Amino acid sequence: MRTISWLFNWAVLILTFGRELAKSVLDVVLSVVNPKRVSESAIVEVPLDVKSDLGVALLANMVTLTPGTTTLHISGDKKCLYAHVMNYSDSVVPDIKQGFERQILKVLE
Repeated sequence: MRTISWLFNWAVLILTFGRELAKSVLDVVLSVVNPKRVSESAIVEVPLDVKSDLGVALLANMVTLTPGTTTLHISGDKKCLYAHVMNYSDSVVPDIKQGFERQILKVLE
């Protein structure tokens, strides 16, 4: 039963990444076509609940592989991830935490 749950959590993580990838690609394409659409870029601090090296690396890579975002730095104590986002909004940090990080925590339990 544990194997089914583990596979399900991985599938949800992959689908979450795919959904965010598609949304980001569309956002970047629209911003390239209409440069005035880019509202404000920013560097954001994302407090981390994931602590394992694998979890932090997975989260940092998923953020970087999503167009319009780049992981810049992970704090030495692994408490914060710093990322540059092309189109900043107040929902950026909650989106990362409730999307990628939440699923990564489920996969790595």
